[in-house]
Amino acid sequence: MERRVQTFCLVTLTVLAVAAALKWLAPVLVPFTMALFIAVVLRPLVQIQERWLRLPRAAALISTLLFGLVLLGLLATLVSASIAELAANADLYGAQLAKLVNRIVNLLPTTIGEIDVEAQIRDLAQLPLKQIGGLLLGTTNAIANLLSKSLLVLVIVLFLLLGSGGGSRQATGVWREGELRVERFLVMKFVISAVTGVLVGATLYVLGVDLALVFGLFAFMLNFIPSIGSIVATLLPVPVVLMNPELSTTAAALAIGIPTAIQLAIGQFMEPRIMGEELDLHPVSVILALIVWGMLWGIVGMLLATPIMAVMKILLERFEGTRILADLLAGRLDALRSPEPLVAD
Repeated sequence: MERRVQTFCLVTLTVLAVAAALKWLAPVLVPFTMALFIAVVLRPLVQIQERWLRLPRAAALISTLLFGLVLLGLLATLVSASIAELAANADLYGAQLAKLVNRIVNLLPTTIGEIDVEAQIRDLAQLPLKQIGGLLLGTTNAIANLLSKSLLVLVIVLFLLLGSGGGSRQATGVWREGELRVERFLVMKFVISAVTGVLVGATLYVLGVDLALVFGLFAFMLNFIPSIGSIVATLLPVPVVLMNPELSTTAAALAIGIPTAIQLAIGQFMEPRIMGEELDLHPVSVILALIVWGMLWGIVGMLLATPIMAVMKILLERFEGTRILADLLAGRLDALRSPEPLVAD
């Protein structure tokens, strides 16, 4: 009994120490972890250029780096243009918000008990109009910070690709099998998220929704968060759609309905068929991972939580001694039950 108490205390202290270290080293570990996942996604692209285009490894790495720089530049231009558009249309959004408030006031009763509903709604509606400038400034600073980290991530990705050197091709056995499953999961998740983002962004752009491409980018990023991410990505454009004075009722309904259908079709039907059992994480495990990594690394931690847990599960189930932990992450609690003792006749 005393040994079990000691073991429990040591495990608890170890977990707390690891969590504190992850929190303290977040400025270093977050860019490195992002770069590690991106390098795994880009490595097949480098290998394709080497095998099929017969390019030297150096040329394949340079072309991949240039692709990353171009993509980063496009994202920076997209976000900057969208922020400028939002700032230019701030007065229109305010006027449309006032119209929406008037409609809501006309539909609701003027009082509920002793509460003056009309006055409460009108006072609440005035709050966001005075904060648009500060919100835009804060958003611009956050985006600039993110882009600066992206440059650091891209540099780390380059060194990771250089360091791989093709040595993983000679790896065999359990480690190579786990490495292949991790690579397959990340590449497929990246492709599915990219398709989701492109479809959502293109739909909103065709319908004339402001910040359409930014919402497509959010749909791509939030798709890495199961269930919750899709819901948030679907709800994000709704305020902009409702406050856009140039959208007709039909266009507004389509701008809300089509992205919702896209998220449902890809998230509930296509992704489970394509991914198969690569994820195989219990919803409780996913929620706990989102909470823990969100507390440690913020929004970036929530985006990386599911890939991290999926990679951990894939690697844990490759070894006999840690397979029980993988079963727990998958929600297979039968693994904890010891076989029934044999009763002697």
